[in-house]
Amino acid sequence: MNAVLSLSDTNDFVAWRQARQDAVERALERWVPANAPAGLGDAMQYAVLDGGKRLRPLLVLATSEAVGGHAAAAMRAACAVELIHAYSLVHDDMPCMDNDVLRRGKPTVHVRFGQAQALLAGDALQALAFELLVPGDGSMSDAMSARLCRLLALAAGADGMAGGQAVDLASVGVALDQPSLEAMHRRKTGALLQASVTMGAATGSASPQTLALLAEYGACVGLAFQVVDDILDVTADSATLGKTAGKDAAADKPTFVSLMGLAQAQAYADRVLAQAHDTLRRSGLDHADTLHALADWVGRRAS
Repeated sequence: MNAVLSLSDTNDFVAWRQARQDAVERALERWVPANAPAGLGDAMQYAVLDGGKRLRPLLVLATSEAVGGHAAAAMRAACAVELIHAYSLVHDDMPCMDNDVLRRGKPTVHVRFGQAQALLAGDALQALAFELLVPGDGSMSDAMSARLCRLLALAAGADGMAGGQAVDLASVGVALDQPSLEAMHRRKTGALLQASVTMGAATGSASPQTLALLAEYGACVGLAFQVVDDILDVTADSATLGKTAGKDAAADKPTFVSLMGLAQAQAYADRVLAQAHDTLRRSGLDHADTLHALADWVGRRAS
């Protein structure tokens, strides 16, 4: 990682990040039900609360703030994205997919609650995500609800996260070239991160050109996140990561490190993040410092 002081090191950003993470946590505690029947609520809360960087919600909130968006709608969108992310982790960790036992520093949901309850918890979290985007109290317009639902559905579905996971499972033991590897991860990881940005933008008003540049920024952050994730899988330990280290190599999955080598993968992550910063500068937004800092945070994270 770059040794120079970045925006992600500044006191202002750290304070902003902590305040928004705390607000997201309180909202999730309020909206994820503890009283769902037959212990389902316990599994849902276990999957979501008290863990994770909340990067996706932070991207929603930072983008909404940058475009002068609707604060209440942005918080609902931020939590909806996090619920989709959480459900995907619950399902991805199950024996039928990645068969992992550690997530966010604790046993995975299927290890703690059993496979059937984990499957149902993921299903319920997915449904709750869209419920949050269509509140019945008139706090969001029908048009905004519809737009946010569509953006999230596209990112989570066959041409987004679910499709990318299907490609990932089909690629075990396959030597993918760089365009194919990028295409897989732009769906599996990148689509939801990009949607976090575009959903934040959808809570406010911005020109079509600015929206397109924000979408490009989100795509760059999503790709960089995955490259750094591949790097950390071979350089960090399980305690630091909060999940099983070395899992990709053990499963013979194609990664940016296996394709490029460690040094070249890091250089590639740096180039993609530089592109994210350049895209933001071209957007003309007056309040993009937090988005710049989030990009730096993605590139410099240790877990």
